[in-house]
Amino acid sequence: IKQSLVLCNFLFLFTELVDKCIGSRIHIVMKSDKEIVGTLLGFDDFVNMVLEDVTEFEITPEGRRITKLDQILLNGNNITMLVPGGEGPEV
Repeated sequence: IKQSLVLCNFLFLFTELVDKCIGSRIHIVMKSDKEIVGTLLGFDDFVNMVLEDVTEFEITPEGRRITKLDQILLNGNNITMLVPGGEGPEV
């Protein structure tokens, strides 16, 4: 029961933090060789996110590829780390 309570508290605090980021820039590190920076418009219980004004940084065999996107729906299963206010990797 104690572990369940700790997990519930962690998830509550995490969603509170992400909720405070709505309308702000956020830097997201993905499980793959991608990092994404955008303005958070919203998210659901699974931390799927809608972002706008997005820049995607991807490491490829040819080097770093940068893609600009107007709006995306990001699958929360692939997120490794969130950095509120982050501007992405050094170019």
